[in-house]
Amino acid sequence: MTTPRRLYLDYAATTPVDSRVRDAMLPYLGDSDGFGNPSSVHRFGSDVRRAVDHARDIIADTVHADASEIYFTSGGTESDNTALLGVLLAGRERGRDHLVTVQTEHHAVLDCAKFAGEMLGFSVTYLPVEPDGTVAPEVVASAVTERTALVSVMHGNNEIGTIAEIAGIGRAVKSANAGVYLHTDAVQTLGAIALNVDTLGVDLLTLSAHKIYGPKGIGALYVRRGVKWSPLLHGGQQEREKRAGTENAPAIIGFGKAAELLPQRRDTEAIRLAALRERFERGVRERIPDAIQHGPSDTRRRLPHIANLSFPGADGETLLLSLDLHGVAVSSGSACASGSIEPSHVLLALGLPPEIAGSAVRFSFGRGTSENDLPFLWDTLADCVSASRV
Repeated sequence: MTTPRRLYLDYAATTPVDSRVRDAMLPYLGDSDGFGNPSSVHRFGSDVRRAVDHARDIIADTVHADASEIYFTSGGTESDNTALLGVLLAGRERGRDHLVTVQTEHHAVLDCAKFAGEMLGFSVTYLPVEPDGTVAPEVVASAVTERTALVSVMHGNNEIGTIAEIAGIGRAVKSANAGVYLHTDAVQTLGAIALNVDTLGVDLLTLSAHKIYGPKGIGALYVRRGVKWSPLLHGGQQEREKRAGTENAPAIIGFGKAAELLPQRRDTEAIRLAALRERFERGVRERIPDAIQHGPSDTRRRLPHIANLSFPGADGETLLLSLDLHGVAVSSGSACASGSIEPSHVLLALGLPPEIAGSAVRFSFGRGTSENDLPFLWDTLADCVSASRV
């Protein structure tokens, strides 16, 4: 009996742990000397502390920052929440209680912004986007006031792959008000684009390990030296008194290893995946002519690994389930909201009718995806779309 074919196309949700990353973590998961608490002063702790500090150095080098500007968190969501609430709470003391963000942000930013506005009394401006998901630097700058503490615009959209003009936004924002901080969520771009915090002009930047073949449950927040921010967690002196709680040393070390491996194949893999995505989309248009591709038409403004398409007349949830039953794992958008039957907030923000937004599927490619997968994918997709339209 043949094993049914299974094709994973949800790399934007998470990636498998690289075997070299796993091997780097193993000594810190067993009962050998690597189990110590990195805050302890004895050798068991100090040995682990050195490994944690080495991982911090690697991640800092990856984004061209100083190690003292890298703070470990439990993931991208905590990093986003810390960036927003940390800056807003500290900003209130200097008369800055206003946040500017964009309607297509990840829920980690949008829900945190909503909490800040409704529960903590901060003022929040949600900016609209163009039909391709972009927002012009001058539009962002026009929302800045003398009370603005922070502007948060994600670098690469996790649903449609739009790459924001962060450097231009930073220049425009600082020109409008030099005292405003700029935060970007770079979770999706870390594995696809070489990042430099100075070139981007950001003050805070969110990172996550499990999108670059590292472990889940570990992230980092870059905070430029001199930025005023308040910690969210209290009860310990870890992370230079900015993030209380015993460090997740095995995951941090895994994150460092994943970041260390990035330069070996990031650029060539980005080129390969962009070509694979383009061929996939051409094949879809040939077989399903009314399919609608979302995101910028200029491929230079799109992440290489993400394709988001709507199939008019099909129900997105039904299509997802059908594809899964036929061995193809995809998503309707952010994995953090995949249990929802509502159309994607990102697609609705593009101005799409709910029925078109509700028929969308996100395909995201990775190391395990090859040209050989496309015929099976095209045929399966065409059959499932046809069946879901009946």
